[in-house]
Amino acid sequence: MPRKKGTRAPKGRSSIYLGKDGYWHGRVTMGLKDNGEPDRRHVMRKGDGAYDAVVEAVKQLEREREEGIVRAPGSKSQTVADWLTHWLDNIAAPNIRYKTEEGYRTDIIKHLIPRIGAHKMDKIQHEPERFEKVYADLTAKGYSQYTVHHVHITVRAAFREAKKRKVITENPFEIVKAPRVDEEEVEPFEIEEIKALLAAALKGRNGVRFVLALAIGTRKGETIGFRWGWLNKKTKVLRVRKQRQRQTYRHGCADPVACAAGHHKVKPCRQPCRTHKKCPPLCPAGCTKHAMYCPQRIGGVVDVDVKSRAGRRGIRLPNQLFDLLTEHEAKQAEERELAGDLWYESDFMFTQPNGKPIDPRSDHNEWKALLAEADVRDARLHDARHTAATVLLLLGVPLPAVMDIMGWSNSKIAKRYSHVTSTIQSSIASQVNTLLWGAT
Repeated sequence: MPRKKGTRAPKGRSSIYLGKDGYWHGRVTMGLKDNGEPDRRHVMRKGDGAYDAVVEAVKQLEREREEGIVRAPGSKSQTVADWLTHWLDNIAAPNIRYKTEEGYRTDIIKHLIPRIGAHKMDKIQHEPERFEKVYADLTAKGYSQYTVHHVHITVRAAFREAKKRKVITENPFEIVKAPRVDEEEVEPFEIEEIKALLAAALKGRNGVRFVLALAIGTRKGETIGFRWGWLNKKTKVLRVRKQRQRQTYRHGCADPVACAAGHHKVKPCRQPCRTHKKCPPLCPAGCTKHAMYCPQRIGGVVDVDVKSRAGRRGIRLPNQLFDLLTEHEAKQAEERELAGDLWYESDFMFTQPNGKPIDPRSDHNEWKALLAEADVRDARLHDARHTAATVLLLLGVPLPAVMDIMGWSNSKIAKRYSHVTSTIQSSIASQVNTLLWGAT
């Protein structure tokens, strides 16, 4: 029953009363705030059944208090969009790599906020099917399994943090079923394909960088980021310390809107448009894009740390590969002399003809051209890393040594990078023949 008008609940006890505004109000003491003041929560309802609704809300708050799962103050009315944005900008971004942040941002802005952003955090925590519907919708729209699964990883991480910080009292991802993802099978190059690629690479300028990828599995960003100072010519050990990475330009100025004022698209293209295949939309008010024109822009091709501590490694080069690098250094010295004052002095092992470092996009294009010249099937440069791992295991190199060369921190990764090629299958068949029938 409602408490009589003009009476007060005992200090610290929950209270329910009818206010002059016509609403039923409920107040529950949940504990103390960080500043020592009482954390007093407030709920209010109006209309038919308002009193019963307030009673139920008060009981729910009391249960949460007793169970020690109190939400942070002010979090109840927070929307999913509010939390995801706050989590990414203020909690996740300072502690993750650039590429990871970009992946999270794409998932949140492009896929999650448009679909569930308006839901309240305290409501959606009890509706795991909401997230499964997002996955089903993305699949129906034609997105790949990897895209859908990445969205799942992003929103799961955000809601786990929300539970830790008491923004929500339950983690729906203890129930949400992860979307299916079939592991993509990478087909490493066969020995004959490797030989063709090596022969073609050594005909061209800077071709040794592709030999490194095929022989010892260095990543593209690592290879084009190598410095001569990282090569110990006495021990023939090449150290991996950094990698080159292309990052989207970001404004470094105080006023991005004014900075790019002359580059905003404010008028539609004149039709018929001869400039664009698909005309870009007009810039919205307060547009902060066009960072590439900012004098203090941040980004472009930069040096970043390798992925893990295991990635910072030293690789003992095979003698022939070391000799190829020595020959490459002599050719680079000739280019430096020929360029004269136009040479951009740096310590990069692989450069443009003017001495500047290689752009990752140009490296990608040259790899594709190399595949065509060698008459080898189309494949990613990263597949050369799978090939190198497979060759090392085929040669009987112990797994710990392979992990050290490849820069792996977890032995489970070996299963993703090592593959049973036809050469390995032939070797196994031969061993079975010898064991069972004595054939050679």
